[in-house]
Amino acid sequence: MSLLSQIASPVDLKSLTDAQLADVCSELRAFIIQTLNVSGGHFGANLGTVELTVALHAVFESPKDHLVWDVGHQAYSHKVLTGRRKQLPTIRQKNGLSGFPKRSESCHDAFGVGHSSTSISAALGMSCAAKLQHLNNHCIAIIGDGALTAGMAYEALNHAGDLKANMLVILNDNDMSISHNVGAMSKYLTRLLLSKFYTGIKNSSKKVLKVIPPMLELAKRTEEHMKGMIAPGTLFEELGFNYLGPIDGHDLPTLLVTLRNIKRMSGPQFLHVVTVKGKGFKPAEADPIKYHFVNPGYLQALEANIPTPAPLTYSHIFGDWLCFMAKREPLLVAITPAMREGSGMVQYSKEFPERYFDVAIAEQHALTLAAGMACDGLKPVVAIYSTFLQRAYDQLIHDICLQNLPVLLALDRAGLVGADGATHAGSFDLSFLRCIPNMAILAPSDENECWHLLNTGFAHQGPVAIRYPRGSGNGAIIDKNSETYPFGKALIKHSGTTIAILAFGSMVSVSVTAGFELNATVIDMRFIKPLDTPLIDTLLKDHDHFVTIEENAIMGGAGSAVNEYLASIGAGKKILNLGLSDQFIDHATPAQQLSAEGLDKEGILTRIKAHFSC
Repeated sequence: MSLLSQIASPVDLKSLTDAQLADVCSELRAFIIQTLNVSGGHFGANLGTVELTVALHAVFESPKDHLVWDVGHQAYSHKVLTGRRKQLPTIRQKNGLSGFPKRSESCHDAFGVGHSSTSISAALGMSCAAKLQHLNNHCIAIIGDGALTAGMAYEALNHAGDLKANMLVILNDNDMSISHNVGAMSKYLTRLLLSKFYTGIKNSSKKVLKVIPPMLELAKRTEEHMKGMIAPGTLFEELGFNYLGPIDGHDLPTLLVTLRNIKRMSGPQFLHVVTVKGKGFKPAEADPIKYHFVNPGYLQALEANIPTPAPLTYSHIFGDWLCFMAKREPLLVAITPAMREGSGMVQYSKEFPERYFDVAIAEQHALTLAAGMACDGLKPVVAIYSTFLQRAYDQLIHDICLQNLPVLLALDRAGLVGADGATHAGSFDLSFLRCIPNMAILAPSDENECWHLLNTGFAHQGPVAIRYPRGSGNGAIIDKNSETYPFGKALIKHSGTTIAILAFGSMVSVSVTAGFELNATVIDMRFIKPLDTPLIDTLLKDHDHFVTIEENAIMGGAGSAVNEYLASIGAGKKILNLGLSDQFIDHATPAQQLSAEGLDKEGILTRIKAHFSC
């Protein structure tokens, strides 16, 4: 029987020898590779954290000790070791495991994580709670995958150092090769710095040298100089942390010794661990970006050398448009907060490197950077996921919209996003954007409309957001030119009687299908703000009922805009708003999510007929 199959909780690791823990690592890595071949999921980052996860659970006592993963897609090994091994094949599927730590899923998931750079703040909060309640537990933030590029992480580090909090921050550095100082000498020095002998001598010496101030200062400078030669930890030391490392994150014996020593230390500790994305799977080690996420059956495709052509997605369309427009507009610049591949900007970054700005995971900076560029005559395009725009709301209001600057926001992943679940869903952008003065909001219904609304938004002299869904459209042929649409004007897709369906963006196609069956008039609204109120006025003359359909929260969304207009003119028409309900929608396939929300054809028809008794 394998060792891994006998582990029902982290407690089962405590009775194993270090050699057996190494066997667990091998079995765990093989299990993840085989399981994700069936289910798909985040791949490279999880192979890179196997030894670190085993070591953490072997040394600490979850859930008493809190492990906060950042970002959460590197926590599959954690899920396996905390009683969810048999459920791993269900990951990211309806009613299955979440792809991220989730408090409602397990007591071992100390903090829900979907967006990055939150772990240090959360772990610090837990450390404060432990201190105030006189609890003796450890709070550990494991931060990696670029998450340390965000300002929030440094805000938390600064505060933790100031509080002298009892916490451990582990930097899972998987974006750089193992440097020269990760070797025998570095291991020896790290162990020395952690040893009881060293810390005892260090503390005793300070007491003695206090009576000889020049000698104490010399000792401090000598220690800092020696540490500076062996570890790039000056910044973290200045922030108040005891910096240790870097150490090889795949060297289990060193990890175990290091963590066991850290466990008995007090105050803020910072451990720098260097890992390799895709460790143990050569193709993923060679191409970590390609193997960041894998689809089911990737092993068979790799063995058969079967090419897997990617479908044309809205992200690809945006990337093509960006290159097209940049060739014609020398003042166009593009900004992304670490989403080059996801937003379809790879080709643009190659063709226009001087006009491409990846600001790392720093959404707030991305928007104010764009504002500064717009102030001095550039035409910034910010490619950002809808859910990540939430993190820069203040900058959007005060730095862009208040000054009415011509910044184009390309909002990818608007609406539901399937397996990534609630943390990544763009469910709220229409609601939080619509209330901002000067903001224009556009939503294409297909690929060709996406292209031309990008043209339209780029030509507008003010802030514009264009929201489009994850994945592919309906296959509309794109007429690649620079033509724009009349600003604020909707399009009649089907003329009918009695019922008028006002559909927004991704909901237009299914609304047309339902509208045919109801003999309803169907409008592709294109614009959420400004609304095409003249067209609504015309519809009021010969339609008794109105329906709005959107892939956004109903509260405050596009339907609310229509309600507000009808109320303002005293229109007494009956209206039904269809959209996302007042809840966070769990991971499932996009079709399953839309069906559950009543936004598929059957759901739309059922709800319209019931509401209007038709």
